[in-house]
Amino acid sequence: MLSDVTFGQYYPTQSFVHRMDPRAKLLALIAYIVLLFVANNFYALAICALLIIAALAASQVPFGRVLRSVKGIIFILIFTAVLNIFFHGGKTVYWQWWYLKITLEGIIFTVFLILRLFFLVMGSSVLTLTTTPVALTDGIESLLKPLKYIKFPVHELALIMSIALRFIPTLIDETNRIISAQKARGADFESGNIFKRIKAIIPILIPLLISAFRRAEELGDAMDARCYSGSKNRTKYKKLRFGWRDLIAFLLFAALIAGVVLFNIYCRDIFPQIYSYIRIS
Repeated sequence: MLSDVTFGQYYPTQSFVHRMDPRAKLLALIAYIVLLFVANNFYALAICALLIIAALAASQVPFGRVLRSVKGIIFILIFTAVLNIFFHGGKTVYWQWWYLKITLEGIIFTVFLILRLFFLVMGSSVLTLTTTPVALTDGIESLLKPLKYIKFPVHELALIMSIALRFIPTLIDETNRIISAQKARGADFESGNIFKRIKAIIPILIPLLISAFRRAEELGDAMDARCYSGSKNRTKYKKLRFGWRDLIAFLLFAALIAGVVLFNIYCRDIFPQIYSYIRIS
C-alpha cells in the first residue's frame, strides 16, 4: 500500500547534485519555493518546470522514483482542485448550480495551483533523495548557527528533523508489515463504505504507534549509552565546504529568480493578447 512512497528515502549515486554542499541544496530548495510562489503566470511556471527537470537530470535519480513521491498528496491535490473549480469566481461561466459554478478562470487557476503544488513536492523530494539524513542535519545546523547566540537549541532542532526524516521510510516499512499481517488474519481494507474502511485502519494504527514509541525509546537508550550530550563540545568528522558546484547552483538560481520577476513585470507588455488568460492573481 505504501511501498511507492519515496519521500525521506536516500538514493545513493555519485551525481552533480549529490556532491553539492547540503547547505547549498537547502538554500536552493528555499529559493525554488520562493520562485514557485513568486511566479504568477504560466510562462514563469514553465521556468520552474525546466529547473526541476534540470535538477533531476543532474541528480541521476529516476524520474519515476521522484514522481512516486507525489502519491502521498494525491488526496490533497484532488480536494484542492474540487474546491477551486467549483468555488473560484470568474466571468466566463460554463456551468452553474446554486453556489457551485465552473468558470474558465477557475479552471485556469486550478491547473496553475495543482502544478505549483506538484513542482513543490518534487523539489522537496529531490533534496531528500540526494542528501543523507546526516548531511541534512549538518546543513540545517550550519545555516541556523547564528541563532546559537540567542541560546536557541540549533543542534537539537536539526537532530529532531533528521530523525523524523530518517524514520519516514522505517515507519512505512513497518506499516506495510502490519498490513500484510492483518490481511493474513482475514482483515479487509478495500471493501465496504468509508466508515468501515476507517474502522479497519484501527488495527493498523495501534501496533504502529506501539512500534514507533518502542523505536523512540530504543533510540534514546542507545544515545544515552553512547554518552550523547547534545551540541556541547561536539566536533565534526566532515567539514562542510562550498565548492564550484554550489557556485554554479547559486548563479543559476539568481538568474532564474531574476527571469521570473521580469516575466511577472513585463508579461503584460510582451503578450498583451493572452495575458488576461494566463495571469494568476
